[in-house]
Amino acid sequence: MSACAVDGGPAGVTGPARWGGAARILCVRLDNIGDVLMCTPAMRALGQALPGRRLTLLASPAAAAVAPFIPEVHAVLAYAAPWVRNGAPAGAEETPAIVRTLRAACFDAAVIFSSFSQSALPAALLCFQAGIPLRLAHCRENPYRLLTDWVADPEPAQGIRHEVRRQLALVAGIGCRPDSERLSFAVRDGDMAWARRRLRPLLAGGGRAWVLMHPGASAPSRRYPAAHWAAVIRRLSVEQGLRVVLSGEAGDAALIAAIVRESGVAGDVAHSLAGELDLGKLGAAIALAPVLVSNNTGPAHVAAALGTPVVDLYALTNPQHTPWQVESRVLFHDVPCRYCYKSVCPQGHHACLVGVEPGRVVAAVLSLLDRKSNADPRRAD
Repeated sequence: MSACAVDGGPAGVTGPARWGGAARILCVRLDNIGDVLMCTPAMRALGQALPGRRLTLLASPAAAAVAPFIPEVHAVLAYAAPWVRNGAPAGAEETPAIVRTLRAACFDAAVIFSSFSQSALPAALLCFQAGIPLRLAHCRENPYRLLTDWVADPEPAQGIRHEVRRQLALVAGIGCRPDSERLSFAVRDGDMAWARRRLRPLLAGGGRAWVLMHPGASAPSRRYPAAHWAAVIRRLSVEQGLRVVLSGEAGDAALIAAIVRESGVAGDVAHSLAGELDLGKLGAAIALAPVLVSNNTGPAHVAAALGTPVVDLYALTNPQHTPWQVESRVLFHDVPCRYCYKSVCPQGHHACLVGVEPGRVVAAVLSLLDRKSNADPRRAD
C-alpha cells in the first residue's frame, strides 16, 4: 500500500459519498480507440461531478493515441495488458512496472470500464496492488477486496445495452451523470487546416458532392469485402456523380489501391489518403465529410463524436457498438451465427457482411446526403 492511499476510502463513509473528494481518478480502458470513445460520456460525468477533478486514462498503446482529442482526459498512460486481445506478448514482464507507475501517481480512485464479455478483475487487481483506495467496476462474481464499489453486471442475462449506456450506468452508481451524453473528439485547428488544404484540390471543380470511405478494420471479421467496396465506388461515381476519398493507415494502402483499381474509376474521382492521416488528420477529414462509409471500427465512433452521418457496415460480431447519437444507417445481413464476438469469422463465410449488397450501401449514402444541406459549413471546398 502506498503512503498516499488508504484502502477503501475514509472510514465509516460508504457508497457515492466516498467518491466526493476523489480529485485524481484513473479511468481504465485497455482495448481499442472506439471503446475509449464510447466511455467519454461516462468520463465527462466523472469530471463534472467535482470541480478541478483530474482524469488520467490508462489505455492500450494503440488507444492511448486518442487521449489528446478527449477534453475530459488530462493525462494518459499506455499499458499493453496481457489479458486483452493484441496486448502484451507471452512472457512480457510489464505488470510490476505499471504497478509502480500507478502507485507513484497516488490516484484517489480508479474506474474500470469493460465490455460485458471482458472481466474487470485483472485490472482491479492491478489497481489494488497499486494501492488505489477506491475501485469501481462491473463484475458478475464476488470480487471481495479487489473492488470497493461493485456494480452487479446484468449483461448478458438481462439483455445487452449499448456500450455507452453500460458505462453511464457504471458511473451513475457513484452519483455521476453528465450534462451531455455525446461522445467526445475535439479536432485541433492545425489538423483542420491541413485537411482543408489537402482535400480542396481533390474535390475542386464542378461542386460535386463527395463521400469519405474507410475500408480498413483491425479485426478481419469486421471488414466489408474489397469487391463490394469497389462496386460501391463504381456506382457512386459513375451513376451518381460523386467523388470518393478513401482513408486508412499505411498498411491499408495496398488494399485501397486494389479497391480503386477494381472499381475502374478514374484517379481524379477516387482518391486514396492511405498513410497520410494520423488520428488528428483523420478526425479533421471525418469532420469535413458529408458522409462517412466505414466498417464497424474506430472512425465510425469518431464520426459519431463529430456529428458526421455514417453508413456503418456492421459485422454481427457483437450488438452493442452501433453509432451513438448521430444520423446513421447500420447495414448488415442477419445470420444464425450472429454475435459470435470473434475477430476472425469462425464460420469462414463472413455472411453478415458479404450479404450486404453494394446497392444497399449506395442507397444509404444517398439517403444521408439528401438529409444534409448543400450549405454545410464543414465542406472542404
